[in-house]
Amino acid sequence: MKGLFKSKPRTPVELVRQARELLVYVDANWKTRDPKREEKMGELCKTIRELKFTLYGNSEAEPVAEACEQLTQEFFKENTLRLLIVCLPKLTLEARKDATQVVANLQRQQVHSRLIASDYLEANNDLLDILISGYEDLDIALHYGVMLRECIRHQSIARYVLESDHMKKFFDYIQFPNFDIASDAYATFKELMTRHKSTVAEYLSKNYEWFFPEFNLRLLSSENYITRRQAIKLLGDMLLDRSNSTVMVHYVSSKDNLMILMNLLRESSKNIQIEAFHVFKLVVANQNKPPEIISILTTNKRKLLRLLQEFKLDKEDEQFEGDKAQVIGEIESLD
Repeated sequence: MKGLFKSKPRTPVELVRQARELLVYVDANWKTRDPKREEKMGELCKTIRELKFTLYGNSEAEPVAEACEQLTQEFFKENTLRLLIVCLPKLTLEARKDATQVVANLQRQQVHSRLIASDYLEANNDLLDILISGYEDLDIALHYGVMLRECIRHQSIARYVLESDHMKKFFDYIQFPNFDIASDAYATFKELMTRHKSTVAEYLSKNYEWFFPEFNLRLLSSENYITRRQAIKLLGDMLLDRSNSTVMVHYVSSKDNLMILMNLLRESSKNIQIEAFHVFKLVVANQNKPPEIISILTTNKRKLLRLLQEFKLDKEDEQFEGDKAQVIGEIESLD
């Protein structure tokens, strides 16, 4: 008999509307002593979990495309995304995890072949400000970080973040004492600097004069080993990308940049040495080296040759050995 009174499953549209109502309530009654608050919070957590199951499926069923589309369309009708992001600090830990997965998944859902999340975020770009500033809150930093990386999958949203004042904050976030938050901030920074190649190339060209001095000082010259290692790897990824060829030539023509690279070549860490070599070889390969670059290389010729000849990878790598031989040859030919 009990099964006869089992409640009917809610539709995706009903789930979103219920979540919206509960989020509005939680936002308005967060600090009140309303006796219904705990009950409403429990309902909200359950509803967010059901939203996640609709988008991801569960152990019993795969997600249904039509249900995902209906849920997504309803989600962006009346600011449910905004409410979920703003209310995240007020949720339980499990609800935060579920909400993070919901927001992340929605960035990939299409409605009539359009990523409507991108359109919504373009019209509500202050939400990106909230997500980025979340790195300053230990409790929500990692949740907002996941959301942020999914949002910047959209090129227009990545461009907004790149062009905002927030970019300068990442040099602080990457060096936070909390390792998990610092690592997450670096993951977001790397995504910003590598995913949308044409946008990144344009950004670096326009912002070269402040970006690379800051990058050199704050990251490549950091006292933190992990920061230096991540930074030199990312620098290589950026400069070796064909989209950034103009920026690369600019970078390798600077004597200040060369001095930093030479310091990194002398690091005790083989990992940093190798990554620095991949950038250093671009300096040496430049056929139009400025006189000051030639002068520095010539003055340090013996030290550089001795250092490079000692470079060895743990496993034999023909490409690396070929690059090394070419660099050594170029340096030996300097007068």
